[in-house]
Amino acid sequence: MIDIKGVAHFSIPVSDVDKSTKFYTDAVGCKFLSQLPDKKITFLDAGGVCLLLIKRPPPIQKGPSEGSDGVHHAFIVDADAYEAAKDSLKSKGVEIFFDEDRRGGTINGPRFYFRDPDGTPLEFINRTSYKTT
Repeated sequence: MIDIKGVAHFSIPVSDVDKSTKFYTDAVGCKFLSQLPDKKITFLDAGGVCLLLIKRPPPIQKGPSEGSDGVHHAFIVDADAYEAAKDSLKSKGVEIFFDEDRRGGTINGPRFYFRDPDGTPLEFINRTSYKTT
């Protein structure tokens, strides 16, 4: 069996690189690392994992309107910062479209969902448990 050590990077398609870079750094809390000269790829740090913003023509396909029944990207937030993260997003005009404290599943804990400027669903979770095999 292959012994995966973690996630090296993941990518999110964006239509406006400048607007999305500002959103992911100012609202989500990622750190800017670098950007290709043509701005087709922007590299951000998301809690020790590299997030690539990939320039794509609009429209960017949107995910589900509520719940976690589709493609989305989840970020772990510490318990003591969870409510402050939610309040910070709301103060920046970001709509929280789903909020729950999930119990009895594979990934448990309070979580809320919001969208980036292109409508990609994102999740902040205070992960209290993660059931593995």
